[in-house]
Amino acid sequence: MISQKPSQPSSGRRNRKFREKYLPTIISILSVIVIFWAIRSAVINAEQWPRIKAQFFDISAIIEVFPKVLRGFGLNMLVWVISIASIALWALVLAIFRSFSGAWFAPLKIFSIVYIDLLRGLPTLLLVLLFGFGIPALRIPGLPHHSVFWGGIAIVMAYSAYAAEVYRSGMEAIHDGQRAAAKSLGLSQMQALRFAILPQAIRNVVPSLLNLAVALQKDVALLSVLGVRDAVREAQIYTARTFNYSSLIAAALLFLVATIPMARFADYVTRKDQERRLQITR
Repeated sequence: MISQKPSQPSSGRRNRKFREKYLPTIISILSVIVIFWAIRSAVINAEQWPRIKAQFFDISAIIEVFPKVLRGFGLNMLVWVISIASIALWALVLAIFRSFSGAWFAPLKIFSIVYIDLLRGLPTLLLVLLFGFGIPALRIPGLPHHSVFWGGIAIVMAYSAYAAEVYRSGMEAIHDGQRAAAKSLGLSQMQALRFAILPQAIRNVVPSLLNLAVALQKDVALLSVLGVRDAVREAQIYTARTFNYSSLIAAALLFLVATIPMARFADYVTRKDQERRLQITR
């Protein structure tokens, strides 16, 4: 059987597809490899590199401290999961308060505005210190006195202010015609929010909320300033005892293992959301 060579137009289409689809990716990957190789060469050829390697990248030290850091990291993840659920609910309540109109709901709307303005204006670290040290020191009967609890409350309060604005942006993006249609059907303000506005708004802001969740994973480490024995605190204790900073690298690796997959998942959800919006507009 005589094999037929591909026609010239077909070969040209394949070459054009390769240049447009694969060649830019290949060039980007090679560029990144070259840049990282240049940085690596500059670092390892530096005069103080052996000393830095022994202080920050001692494999034996990382292996030694890893079980304690991992146990502390479990506390970080527990606080993170509880905080995500609390932030999602409380921020939604704040956003609903701020969306109300009418004289009867004015106190709730003013409370939401003041809350969001104050909490967004204060550094999260400052809130953690104030709540983690200040409230337990008051010794109020009936309230918990543990630093983990109040540090978590401070993080929830800070992030809920940002998440509330994300919810509000999603609610305001809903066309006014939907509110008018709900009103014409005899739905109250709360019923319109529940059945018409919120389902669409929440679906629209999921990618932004996931990005906040990624940032929250890192900020949970702020609990270490309260003396809570999380991953960072365990690493600091080892460093103070041995004067070796490799334990911090162990903690950093654990946070990367948790954060990078979450970031990629957020990108995936964002991409799917964009594809859904394109299909709707067509």
